[in-house]
Amino acid sequence: MGTDTVRAGVADETADLRRQQRGWYFYDWACSVYSTSVLTVFIGPYLTSVAEHAADADGYVHPLGIPVRAGSFFAYSVSLSVILAVVAMPLAGGAADRTGRKKPLLAAAAYTGAAATTGMFFLDGDRYLLGGVLLVVANAAAAVGAMLYNSYLPQIAAPEERDAVSSRGWAFGYGAGSTVLVADLVLYSAHDSFGLTQTQAVRICLASAGLWWGAFTLVPLRRLRDRRTGTAAAPATGLRQLASTVRDMRRHPLTLSFLLAYLVYNDGIQTVISQASVYGSQELGLGQSTLIVAVLLVQVLAVAGALTMGRLARTYGAQRTILGSLVAWTITLAAGYFLPAKAPVFFFVLAAGIGLVLGGSQALSRSLFSHLVPPGKEAEYFSAYELSDRGMSWLGPLLFGVTYQLSGSYRSAIISLVAFFAIGFVLLARVPVRRAIAAAGNPVPERI
Repeated sequence: MGTDTVRAGVADETADLRRQQRGWYFYDWACSVYSTSVLTVFIGPYLTSVAEHAADADGYVHPLGIPVRAGSFFAYSVSLSVILAVVAMPLAGGAADRTGRKKPLLAAAAYTGAAATTGMFFLDGDRYLLGGVLLVVANAAAAVGAMLYNSYLPQIAAPEERDAVSSRGWAFGYGAGSTVLVADLVLYSAHDSFGLTQTQAVRICLASAGLWWGAFTLVPLRRLRDRRTGTAAAPATGLRQLASTVRDMRRHPLTLSFLLAYLVYNDGIQTVISQASVYGSQELGLGQSTLIVAVLLVQVLAVAGALTMGRLARTYGAQRTILGSLVAWTITLAAGYFLPAKAPVFFFVLAAGIGLVLGGSQALSRSLFSHLVPPGKEAEYFSAYELSDRGMSWLGPLLFGVTYQLSGSYRSAIISLVAFFAIGFVLLARVPVRRAIAAAGNPVPERI
């Protein structure tokens, strides 16, 4: 009888974990639409066009009296969102670990970002400053939400299944991105049939991403469970909490070594995500419909890429699979420099290459890092991870913006991204991940 009771308890616990995992996947489903429809497709070219409409005769806008070339305003806004995220993420992560109450913080971040994204409906005319403010708030909120979401992974998945669970989460996200992009493409391409101007169609696409984000966040908020610690969160500034986290991480130098490698190569990934549509529209002269189709192609192939690389990790280990993806990134980005203008077919080929490695490299990086986090420090350490993911990914967009500011050519900037993947490869290859996992106090999987 006792054995049956134990078995029933184990079965109930397993069923509960599966329910939480399914709920966890849905946050990727909810928030990834912001990354794809807003950040990757619409907001870059649209905000740039709004800034250009507000620019003076020399092509400059003057936020707070600072002369900024209109073509650089979007990149600078992305970088500014990072500064806000640097302050907010460690504070939220430390509070989540001390109290165990991640869900209220996740809800606050998600609905702040969703509200700011929905507010982009009002971005019109020469309101470039409104667009910049909404982008900064939405991007920072997305970073905080993703940090809290990622920190659930060690809590809901055993070590041997984290690669698969993480990969399925990314696949859910790219599936949502594909679904919404199809609707966006129909609305944008046939805006006349709906009685809309092109600008109105773009604004609806932007706002609908915020509504989608808010609506589907309800699923993980219902299904995920908090682990209450009963400890009140001590007052702290974001920077003070970040310093405390860094001091703690110094006791785990191998974890820091992985984060350094991830910071470098992911800076390249995030810059591609945020600047690809601007490069395609401004440098290659491609229309918005072409860009939507290209990003849709990325989303569809990223689903297959994430699941395939998850399977490859079971055979070759996550570290080797990520290293292989960095080689593919380097080759793909180098080819992007030579793309001819007004040639959609070549741009689609490039998009296909990006899609096949995008989801897998991100999913496996997340699951690999989850093994390097000391137990009980998940949100705090994932705040540092998310700083590397979105928070510290300021150098790429800043370099992109500065290069354009100096040269007036986006093509001159793209070749610099190759360095991020090459250097990241070298740094990641030097990390002894099995020793790092053991040093963090976690069981070492058979294949890693």
